Amino acid sequence: MHQLTGYVDRWSARAGERIRFMISSVEDRPYSLRFVRHLCADPNPDGPGYREIAMPTRLDGSRAGKFQAARPGSYGRIDALALTAPGGLRLAATIWPTLPSLGRQVVMGIDVAGVAIRLEISSHGGAALSVDTHRVEISASMLARRWYGIAATIDTANGTLLIEQKPLQPVGAIVDGGRQALRVKLPTIAGTGRVFIAAALHGNTAEAHYNGKIEQPRIAALDGIRLAEWDFSKGIATQRIVDIGPQSAHGLLVNLPTRAMTGSNWSGAIHDWKSAPEQYGAIHFHNDDMGECGWSESFALDVPNDWPSGFYAAHLSNGAGEDYIPFFVRPARGARKADVAFLVPTFSYQVYSSFVRPGRGAEIRERALSWGALLETPDLNPQFGLSTYNSHADGSGVAITSMLRPQLDTRPRQMSLMDPAPKGSGTGRINCDSYVIDWLDRAGIAHDVLTDHDLHEEGLAALEPYRVLICAQHPEYHSLRMMEALEQFLRRGGRLMYLGGNGFYWRAEPSIDAPHALEVRRAEGGIRVWATEVGESYHQFGGVYGGLWRRIGKPAHGLVGNGFSTQGRHLGFPYNFTEGIRDPRVRFMTAGIENAAAPGAVFGDSGVMGGGAAGFELDSADPRYGTPPNALVVAKGVVIHDDFRWVNEDMLIHRHPRPQEEWSCADMVFFETPAGGAVFSAGSMTYVGALPPDGYGNVCAKLTMNVVRRFMDPTPFA
Repeated sequence: MHQLTGYVDRWSARAGERIRFMISSVEDRPYSLRFVRHLCADPNPDGPGYREIAMPTRLDGSRAGKFQAARPGSYGRIDALALTAPGGLRLAATIWPTLPSLGRQVVMGIDVAGVAIRLEISSHGGAALSVDTHRVEISASMLARRWYGIAATIDTANGTLLIEQKPLQPVGAIVDGGRQALRVKLPTIAGTGRVFIAAALHGNTAEAHYNGKIEQPRIAALDGIRLAEWDFSKGIATQRIVDIGPQSAHGLLVNLPTRAMTGSNWSGAIHDWKSAPEQYGAIHFHNDDMGECGWSESFALDVPNDWPSGFYAAHLSNGAGEDYIPFFVRPARGARKADVAFLVPTFSYQVYSSFVRPGRGAEIRERALSWGALLETPDLNPQFGLSTYNSHADGSGVAITSMLRPQLDTRPRQMSLMDPAPKGSGTGRINCDSYVIDWLDRAGIAHDVLTDHDLHEEGLAALEPYRVLICAQHPEYHSLRMMEALEQFLRRGGRLMYLGGNGFYWRAEPSIDAPHALEVRRAEGGIRVWATEVGESYHQFGGVYGGLWRRIGKPAHGLVGNGFSTQGRHLGFPYNFTEGIRDPRVRFMTAGIENAAAPGAVFGDSGVMGGGAAGFELDSADPRYGTPPNALVVAKGVVIHDDFRWVNEDMLIHRHPRPQEEWSCADMVFFETPAGGAVFSAGSMTYVGALPPDGYGNVCAKLTMNVVRRFMDPTPFA
C-alpha cells in the first residue's frame, strides 16, 4: 500500500484559481509539503537533466496527515424506501453473472428496522436468500454470461423463505435452475429501509460485490402491491437509477459501473441504445470498478497570479514515502498569452492511468532506487482501480476511468519501463512530454500550456489566442469537441506541430453527469487489448458511436498528414531525409543544418527513448485515408524489425496492401493549409526522446526548432 499519496480535483487551473488536493497518509503520519514547477521531469542521471524550480507558498511545511481509504467496487444505493408489507416481500431481478463461482455476491439487499435481507449468489454459484441468520440456497450453480431470473419470497405470515432460479437460455443436459424453500420464524418487515444493488453495505463500506449485469431489480409486497422497480434503461447517460414504482425511490450509482449494456431482451436488430433503450436496461457491475475516491480535502491552493504557465506538482514526503501530484497552470484570464501553446494530452494520461502491469513495480525497483525516482506502481496498489488498458476481474474491458483517484503511473520524476537502449530513460506521459517543455525553455521560446480537458470544455476558444499549437508525444484520445476545435484552428490559419505517434486514434468522451470520468468503447478494429461486446459500441456518455476516429470519419491523416500504421517494442531507429527536404517550401527547416539535411542522410539515431527518433508506435502517410495531396514527406524512419507489425484496421486479408517500407515507418510530414497555416508531423512516439542528445543541439532538435520559429512567424504560408 502506498504510504503517502493523493489526487487533485482538476487537471489544470488558471493563475488566480483554486485547485483542491485530497491526501491520504497511512497511520495519519504528518508530512511535508512543497510545490515545484517542472521543466524536465526525467529522473535518469544520463538523461537531459532533471530540472525543477521550487515555488514557495503559504501552504509549505509540515501538515497533519490523515489516512483515507480507497474502496473499489461499483454498486447502487437507494437511501430510503417505505417497506410496509405485513405479509412479507418478494425481491426479483434478471441477472447475467460473469463470475458466479467467485464467492458470495449480493445482487440486492435491504436493511429495514434492524432486519438484513440479502438476495445473492452463494459461494458455490447458486441463488440464495438470507434474512438475518436464516438462509436458503439453490444447489445448482449458474453458468457464466447467461441470463437468469432470480426471485426471493419472504412470507412472514406463513414463516417461509423461498428462493427461485430460472435460466432464460436453458442448456440441454445441464441443470442450472431450481427452487428451494425453508420454514422458519420470521420477523415482521415494516418501516423505511435502505436498498442496495450489486453489493451489501456495512455502515458506509460496501462488501460482497456482484460481478455481471443486472436488469429490472424490483420489490413488491406479497399482496401484489409494487413497492419499487428500477428501470436501468432510463437515465443511461447519468449516475442516477430511476424507480418507476409508486414511491419514485430513485438511487445513485457508486464507482462508475458500465451502462448502455444489452439486456436479456436484446434482439440484435438494434445496436444504438438510443433507438431502443428498452433493450439496454442492464448495468454491468464489477468488484474492481473505481470512480471517485471521495476523500476529504486536505488543502487547497490559490494559484499565485505570478506563476507562469507550465507543469507543476505538489511534493509530499515523510519518513514512510513520497509522491508528486501533478497539475498544470494556465495563464490568468485576460493575461497576455504566448504565441506558442503546448497541449498536454490529459485525456490520454487519464485513459492510460493506473495501468496494472503485473510485476512492473518489482522490475523497475532497483533502477528507480538508483535514480531517486518514484517507486510506487499500479500493480503494487490495486486499491486505486484499473486503466482502460486492463480488463476487469470478470474479463470484460475497463471502459470508464476516473481522475479523482491517485494515478500512480502519471507522475513526474518517474520511469515507466526498463528502456532497452543503453542509458535510456524509459519514460512516458508527463516525463517525456517535459522534454518539449525543457527544449522550449532552453531555447527561450515563450509558451503556455493547456490540457485536453481545457480544450474539450472550451473548444476553439481555448486555442484562439495562439498562433502555434504543439501536440505531445502520445495524444491518442480525443472527444468530438476536441477534434472539431483542432480542425477549426487549422481552418483559421493556425499552425499545428504534432511531435508524437499513434495520435488522434481513439474516441474518448467525458460524462456531463460525472465530469471526472472518461469513457472508451473499443469498437471495430484497432490495436486494442479488449473489444466491446456485440451491441455495446455506443457510449453511455452522450450516446455516441465509439472506436477509431478513422472509422468514425475523422482520420488522423486528414488532420496531421499521417496516422498510426505499425507498433513494436520500445525501440528507436533513425530517420533518413527524403527528396522532399529539397523542396523550396521547406527550406526553412534546414537553416543551420544544410550540410546534414541531404536526401538519404541519417538523423535521429540517438535518443533517451529506445535509442532513436523513430520507434515504438509509428505513423505513416496514406492518401487513401486523407493525407492531403499537397503533403510533403521530408523524412522517413523505416523500421524493418521482426517485432513491428501492422495495425489491424489496415488488414482485409492476410497480406498487407502496401509494401512494408511504406507502412512500417514514421513519415515526417509537412503541408500548408488554405488559410495560411501549416502542419508539421513527426509520426513517432520516441521522437521527443531524440531532442535532448547533445544538449538539444542535434539535427533532430535543430530541424524541429526551425519549424517552431517559422510557425511563430506571422507571415502566411503560401
